[in-house]
Amino acid sequence: MSGGDLPVRYQDIEDAALRIAGQAHRTPVLTSASVDSRTGARVFFKCENLQRMGAFKFRGAFNALAKLTTQERARGVIAFSSGNHAQAVALAGRELGVSAVIVMPRDAPAVKVDATRGYGAEVVLYDPGTENREEIARSIAGKRGLKLIPPFDHPDIIAGQGTAAKELIEDTGPLDYLFVPCGGGGLISGSALAATTLAPGCRVIGVEPEAGDDATRSFRSGTLQTCNSPDTIADGARTASLGSLTFPMVMALVHDMATVSDETLLGTMRYLMERMKIVVEPTGVLGAAGLFEKGRDLAGKRIGVILSGGNLDLKLLGG
Repeated sequence: MSGGDLPVRYQDIEDAALRIAGQAHRTPVLTSASVDSRTGARVFFKCENLQRMGAFKFRGAFNALAKLTTQERARGVIAFSSGNHAQAVALAGRELGVSAVIVMPRDAPAVKVDATRGYGAEVVLYDPGTENREEIARSIAGKRGLKLIPPFDHPDIIAGQGTAAKELIEDTGPLDYLFVPCGGGGLISGSALAATTLAPGCRVIGVEPEAGDDATRSFRSGTLQTCNSPDTIADGARTASLGSLTFPMVMALVHDMATVSDETLLGTMRYLMERMKIVVEPTGVLGAAGLFEKGRDLAGKRIGVILSGGNLDLKLLGG
């Protein structure tokens, strides 16, 4: 698939940036002497853990809801999510006066469920072991006339998420590498499109949990692979597969994929807390963990890392 055939263009990211301006935070880019010493590289962290509602998801959700017709806004929207997209749609709906229903798994982190309700959304819980969240959402959407806002496989979502990498490269200048968390592929698709346009020499690396390695297997094989209900602490990456839009974008624009263990994710979370004094959730540190696994193979390079979210369930830290 050539760049001209992709379902999202860079112009869509530029349009999204204008649409979300004044609503989404232009999150800071942080550096760390400790990280640079550890990697031998110059590393720039795009802190989407400091985004509104605590994750990059607000970018895509607000962009998608802002493009709804007057009639669609009046009817309301529905989404399915393990947490961050749920909160993002709920908050975007509150800001735009659009009612939202969110389908969430019963085992979603309580902090995310509570926050979603706190933003004013109606939450419908389901059993991920026996029920399909998309089927539930589509059924409710049909009965109540709601507009479905999927978590990643939608042009407006992808374009909105791509604004994070756009800002990062604008703030840092060209990068040699960009490490991006990967679940359903919305963030990495938009990020890779932005990087390809703004820093053509940049190599984009997607990182996902070992237990949920469907995107890595898809990338290696060239055919879409699935992974149902993966057992990982990275709840934002428990998606079954890449989507019909994100899969071809990953294949066309991403340079490599990697996986990391849950143990590595926990260690990376603690490291960022201790050295950079920032709170990042397990899914949010996937890119950083992937970088640290590479070690000094990237010495001397300019590297961007997207920290995708900070909605941490503190029980994960234990004692």
